[in-house]
Amino acid sequence: MFTKNKKHVPLLRYWTTRYLLTLIVGLLLLGAGSVWWIKETTLENRLKLMEYMAVETADRVAQSSDFGGFDKRMGDRTRFFEMENQPVLMITDMEGNVLNTGPMHGGGGPRRFSGKVPSEIIANEDSVKRFTENGTDIYAVKAPISMNQLQAGWVVVMQNAGDLTNVDQEYRLLLILLVGLGLLGWIVIYFLTKRILKPIQDVAAAAAQVREGDYAIKLDSDHRELEIYELITSFKEMTSRLIQLEQMRAELLAGVTHDLKTPVTSISGLVQAVRDGIVTGEERQEFLDITLKEINRLQTMISDLLEFNSLAAGAFTIREENCDLNKLVEDIGRQWQVTQAEPVDLKVITPGHTIRTMTDPLRMQQILINLLNNSYQAMDDEGTITLQLSEGRIDVMDTGSGIPEAEQALVFERFFRGEKKKLKVRGLGLGLSFSKMLARSLGADLILKESNSSGTTFSILWLKKHK
Repeated sequence: MFTKNKKHVPLLRYWTTRYLLTLIVGLLLLGAGSVWWIKETTLENRLKLMEYMAVETADRVAQSSDFGGFDKRMGDRTRFFEMENQPVLMITDMEGNVLNTGPMHGGGGPRRFSGKVPSEIIANEDSVKRFTENGTDIYAVKAPISMNQLQAGWVVVMQNAGDLTNVDQEYRLLLILLVGLGLLGWIVIYFLTKRILKPIQDVAAAAAQVREGDYAIKLDSDHRELEIYELITSFKEMTSRLIQLEQMRAELLAGVTHDLKTPVTSISGLVQAVRDGIVTGEERQEFLDITLKEINRLQTMISDLLEFNSLAAGAFTIREENCDLNKLVEDIGRQWQVTQAEPVDLKVITPGHTIRTMTDPLRMQQILINLLNNSYQAMDDEGTITLQLSEGRIDVMDTGSGIPEAEQALVFERFFRGEKKKLKVRGLGLGLSFSKMLARSLGADLILKESNSSGTTFSILWLKKHK
């Protein structure tokens, strides 16, 4: 099956580019929204100012009682709009005939109506009216002129819609703000990405170093970021574990070579002695018995390796049946006790009621016998082993010297053997690892419950309910 060759991009360029594109899109949307809001707000404010101007002018006209003599200086008030083209202010009678107009500043505003304002402005009930003239949208604001409680005319203020919403200065400020935010955001993400990238690059370099078989890595774990700290710490722990496994592998090769070579050498010497007639009679028989013991020990080690490999590869069978665990535990304890060369103080404790479960009795026997053998090897001349069944668990306890704390986390590692056990018992270090795998295949788990100078307890915990 063929896969596409994807071009790998440096993390710094990947994230900064995508962040910048996202930032630009976001700022464009923000800018568009801001422009719309500025236009609407400016239009609303200027229309209110035009309305205020119309009302104020109407009041002043009413007080002067002279339409024709209206002070033209009122037109100067339009300068407060701060627009390039100022609005046109007009005074009309009730029919809309223009009586007077304020001066117009700039030539781009609405045209001056010299005769009559459009009737739609006068007839409109609202004070603000938008209409179109010669393709140009114009806003008109009117206010009534009242004299002696009677309306005498109108004050009309008009301005082009484009001039009302034209705020170039605000747009320039908005553009400067958006560009500044974009540059600032890009600079921030660039330096933050570089900061995060540095430890990742260090871990990648360390991984390449480990790949070449060099485990002497140096990584700085003094990082405030939790994820970076956990990544580096986990990698260092993984490297330490690889170092331990490498040491265990070297010890395994040396141990297996020694354990296999020793019985083969013994067997060879014993058989040659018998063949050459060096030993005769009872001594000859004793040599043959020793030869058989060495052969059995050699077969046991080879069998352990084969069984472990079969279990690890899944090439084994589990034949579950509805078992009486009380009887099974008692039978296994009794059978193991009678097969020991020397008397063993073994206590088998079962509850008053029967516990039944679906399990493979042969596999359970393998696990318990291995645990009992380990307990027996851990004790000195005197001591007690307790095999106890309770709801959901089976405990194997001994009164031995315990497992050193530094070795407790490694007891279930394949081929691991404690320092004391190496000197005391020969083997491959597969027993507990093999037993744990068997337990899991039975729907249970094997754990080291506790171990100290007073003894050790291993527990088989069922992960499924008993019947």
